[in-house]
Amino acid sequence: MSESTSKIVVVFPGQGSQEPGMGRDVAERFPEVMELWRRTEKAAGAPLREIYWDGAEQDMARTRYLQPAMTATTLGLWIVGHERLQAEALAGHSLGEFAALAAARILEIPVVLELTALRGRLMDEVGEAQGGKMAAVLKLSQEVVQEIVDTARGESGQELRIANHNSPAQFVISGTADLVDQAAALVKERKGRAVPLAVSGAFHSSLMAEPAKEFAGALKKLDWRTPRIPVYFNVTAAVESDPARIQTLVAKQMTSSVLWTQGVQAQWADGGRTWIELGPKGVLSRLAGAILAKKDEPWEAKSVPGLEALEAFASAETA
Repeated sequence: MSESTSKIVVVFPGQGSQEPGMGRDVAERFPEVMELWRRTEKAAGAPLREIYWDGAEQDMARTRYLQPAMTATTLGLWIVGHERLQAEALAGHSLGEFAALAAARILEIPVVLELTALRGRLMDEVGEAQGGKMAAVLKLSQEVVQEIVDTARGESGQELRIANHNSPAQFVISGTADLVDQAAALVKERKGRAVPLAVSGAFHSSLMAEPAKEFAGALKKLDWRTPRIPVYFNVTAAVESDPARIQTLVAKQMTSSVLWTQGVQAQWADGGRTWIELGPKGVLSRLAGAILAKKDEPWEAKSVPGLEALEAFASAETA
């Protein structure tokens, strides 16, 4: 992106932003979005509408269901609203990066639906087999969290790392269950807070190497295209336009840290001043507030969780 102000960045949330009924309002209004859900169910081999629109919340957290269902939810909003949103850059948090690939036309939507179904299944299977864990760490700086990770890992030879840089005072650690528990105890000693995450494995760590290898093989078979809208990638927190390089970054994502804080800071440096989050809960909108809190220029972050908010946004823009 060239340097100028007031650029709009559309962002897509990932795992953890799910909620009952997500995507239903858009699908029931727009036949093309209902068809999107049907395609997603076929790719996932599961009744996703039944699970997320009428099912139990414990089923909604399953990685193999959640990843394709969240992608259908966020892309449904994009399909209906992208012309109004006028995005000048895109980004997605972890899983959300795949919605950004589709929005930028790097990959076509049906391909992305297949990919997220495969990704969810692979990550779910290896997570169940390995028993790794993740925990959010709050109220501590990156330097302190890294020190805790290094201390807990020690000479064990086991995996533990900062998997997500979500904000200057919110991180996620990922690794073997024992080391995550040890690190959580150290977090408490340092007056921070560690919150176990309801995920099925140690995502964004070397414990995902096996599914990442299979996933990378699937990525090599695809037709990667130059982005129509710039995308900031999790692995580098930077824009990449070369299709071959993008494929490499996406292949690395499953075992690499999510540099979300650094990505939002790069978007700011490139002129981003409005962030629009497409998807439930508004997690990324709140993180933007924490990341950009000390900036001395006006900015805004808007959450668009569903059709009502999308229509209200469109009305405000045309008023």
